[in-house]
Amino acid sequence: LLPAEAEALVQALQGTELRDIGGQGWLRQHEYVEKLNMHGILSASAGQEQLLTELLVTHAKIPVLIGELISVEIWKRKVFPVLCRLEDFKPRSTFPIYVVLHHEASIINLLETVFFYKEICESAEDSILDLIDYCHRKLTLLAAQITKAQAVSSAELRAEGLASPSSMQADPVPPQELRKQAETMEFEISLKALSVLRFITDQVESLPLSALTRMLNTHNLPCLLVELVEHCPWSCWEAGKLKKFENGTWHEVPPEDQVKMTKLDGQVWLALLNLLLSPECQRKYRFDGFNKSQLLKLRAFLTDVLIDQLPNLVEMQRFLSYLAVTEPAPPKKDLILEQVPIIQDHILKKNSGKWEAIAKHQVKHAFSPTEEELKFQARRWAQTYSLDMMEALAPDKPRCRVCGVEAAKRCSRCRNEWYCTRACQVQHWQKHKPACNLMA
Repeated sequence: LLPAEAEALVQALQGTELRDIGGQGWLRQHEYVEKLNMHGILSASAGQEQLLTELLVTHAKIPVLIGELISVEIWKRKVFPVLCRLEDFKPRSTFPIYVVLHHEASIINLLETVFFYKEICESAEDSILDLIDYCHRKLTLLAAQITKAQAVSSAELRAEGLASPSSMQADPVPPQELRKQAETMEFEISLKALSVLRFITDQVESLPLSALTRMLNTHNLPCLLVELVEHCPWSCWEAGKLKKFENGTWHEVPPEDQVKMTKLDGQVWLALLNLLLSPECQRKYRFDGFNKSQLLKLRAFLTDVLIDQLPNLVEMQRFLSYLAVTEPAPPKKDLILEQVPIIQDHILKKNSGKWEAIAKHQVKHAFSPTEEELKFQARRWAQTYSLDMMEALAPDKPRCRVCGVEAAKRCSRCRNEWYCTRACQVQHWQKHKPACNLMA
């Protein structure tokens, strides 16, 4: 994006009502977020994300993004299950619902890209409390991942024929498959929330007092992070082989790399360092019997191999050795009035008891588009998800839609699908034709 284009998109960002999710105005907001998200990723990879950061701070849009993030989270929790149960909900295309499900991932990804900067964290102002609560909810879900090996990658889900831009006119996706896709997205969103939380902990000295109290005492994030170190939901053993989740997919880890720290491991350890070694945090945290016993579990993981990869952990090792033989003083209680997050409570109170009515309204006005509306929206999606942009973002080379091998040929009409040979393209044509007609 040109600087003027980026500024226009940032200025156009605004909050929307829960009832309007999926509507035309909301879809425009989603397009703005998606374009800024892709621009942010490309700028960050080139080390030029300062412009986007300055624009978001100057126009005070971080609280807006946090509000939208929580709004779509509530929609997924309260409205989406009702939507799936409605008997008269038989949409021509499930892609509009996919866009709503994906919206949360787009916002948290954008926040992950920019929250590295101190000024972004400060510009969140009081909404930082809502973001901390949001991250806590996501990390709690992550810690509750019992059967980690059952997590499925996005690529596997697409292979099973779930909603995607190229299947807008295919057979409607069953509600249980949509729910399955939402659950898979939830896993990836939770991992992004972990990164955002770590960036917030980097700024503990400039956070409001209430934010620190909320992280340490209300939510007891140090103990939650210990759970993540202990159970590591982004890695699993399958058929005797170690798999780790990185860059959106599960990878088999060769034996020589099994002790190598991943980015996600690093985020957890850095967050723990920030929360436990800061003097202000040590003064506020309750080192009671339970918390102390949980934190001391970390000593078993602080091996020489780990410390070689992240030398700062030497300080953590010293702190835990000291903690094991001392009784820290109780926290000093100097906060009488405490701020509380308001965004989630406001949305829940405003829409309480209206979830079914909202679902029915959205079925009628947002998720049952006519053929003409679908064609119009398909053209807008094609512009938003620019092929050149998507290829720049993709870590791997394109794969054949039919057999999955590396592909060098593309549909010449819509330029959206890839194939390895003419035979595969001909085989897939009947399924691809409706979407191709829409986008071409």
